[in-house]
Amino acid sequence: MTSVIVHYQELALKGRNRPWFIRALVRNIRTLLADLDLVHVTPVVGRLEVRFASGDHWPEVRSRLARLPGIANFARAVHVPADVDVMAATVLDGLRGLEPRPFRIKARRADKRFPVPSPEIERRVGACVQAELGWPVDLSHPQSVIRIEVLSGEAFIIFDREPGAGGLPIGSGGKAVCLLSGGIDSPVAAWRVMRRGVTVQLVHFHSYPILNQVSQEKARELSAILARRQLMSRLYLVPFGSIQQQVMLTVPPELRVVIYRRLMVRIAERIAERVHADALVTGDVLGQVASQTIENIRAVDDAATMPVLRPLIGCDKEEITQDAIRLGTYETSIIPDQDCCTLFTPRNPATRAALEFARAAEALLDIETLVSQALRDTVVEERTFPTGPGLCAVVENDKMRRLLA
Repeated sequence: MTSVIVHYQELALKGRNRPWFIRALVRNIRTLLADLDLVHVTPVVGRLEVRFASGDHWPEVRSRLARLPGIANFARAVHVPADVDVMAATVLDGLRGLEPRPFRIKARRADKRFPVPSPEIERRVGACVQAELGWPVDLSHPQSVIRIEVLSGEAFIIFDREPGAGGLPIGSGGKAVCLLSGGIDSPVAAWRVMRRGVTVQLVHFHSYPILNQVSQEKARELSAILARRQLMSRLYLVPFGSIQQQVMLTVPPELRVVIYRRLMVRIAERIAERVHADALVTGDVLGQVASQTIENIRAVDDAATMPVLRPLIGCDKEEITQDAIRLGTYETSIIPDQDCCTLFTPRNPATRAALEFARAAEALLDIETLVSQALRDTVVEERTFPTGPGLCAVVENDKMRRLLA
C-alpha cells in the first residue's frame, strides 16, 4: 500500500461550504494518522488521497479510519501512471497470493482525454487477472471489486472498499457537553452527536467516597474509547454525593430523582458555558426509567437555559445495545458499579412530576452554593489519540480546573 483513497458522501452536498468541511476532515485525518509514516493528505477530484511512506501499517490505518466521522468509505490504493498495461500489472501484484474468488473490474475516467474507454480498461485488466491468476469474473455478485480511477496523467488502483463511520467531520458542528453515566445509553448518545460533527465533552457525576470508585473508572475507560473516535475527550468528574445528602434531607422523597437531574443539568450547563459549548446531550430514552417520562423530562429541562439533545429518545434497548457493541463501549458499560443515581433513591419516585412542585422543592436548596461547590471540586482529565500505537494520554487539566472554580 502506498495510498488510501477516502471518499466522503454527505460533505459533497454542502455547496459553497464544502471546502470548509473538507479542510476539517483533512485536518482530522492528519491528526489521526500522524504517527503512521504519513506523507500527506490531499483532496483529489471529489475524494482524498492519504499517502504513506510505506505500506506496513494497513491494519492499524484501516482500524482508525473506520472509526473517524466524516468518511463514507475508504480503500487501499496504488498510485500509477495512466497506462493500461501498468494498471494491469499493478492489479496482478495486489492480488497475487490471495485465494481466487469471483471478481470484477470497475473503471472510471475522470479525465475523458484518456484514449481508452472505461469498458475497454475493464476488459483488458480483467482478462489479465483471469489468465494469470485464474480468478472467475462475476459482474453481478462479485466477492472482490477492483476499481481503477483514471485522472489527469495518473490513475489509482483501488482494492476492496472498507465502510467508514459516515456523518460529518468532528469540529464542523460546534461543541456540546454530554452527561456520561456508566451505563449503556449515554456513550451511544455521545457518539451519535459526534457523527454530526459535534465535539463532545463529557461530564460524569459520582458519589465517591460514599460509594466506590468503579463508576469513575468506567467513565475514564468510556472517555478513552470515545477519544479514539473524536481524537480528544475531556472528562469532568463531578463529586455529587454531598449534594445528594442535602437533597435527601430537604426534598420530599418522591421528587429526589427529578431534583438530582435538575442539579446535574445546572452543573453541566455551567461547565458548558465556561467551555463555550452550546448544548447538553443526555442518553435519555422515553419511558425507560422514572426520570424519563415526558412529564419528568419537562421538569428537568425547565432547569436548563440551553438546548438539551436526546439522540436516543425514540430508540429501544436492543437497538442501543447493538450500537454500543459496534462502538466498543458495551463491555465496559455492563461492568457492575455503584451509580450515583441509585444513592438515596426512594422506593416510589414520581413518574409525572408537576413542574410547580419540582420548582418548589428545588427552592428549598441553596442552588448557587451547591453548584459552585461541585464545580470547585471537579477533576478534569483530557485524553488524546493518538499518543502512540493505540494509546490515549491522560492529563489532569489544571487550567480548566481553575476555570471551573
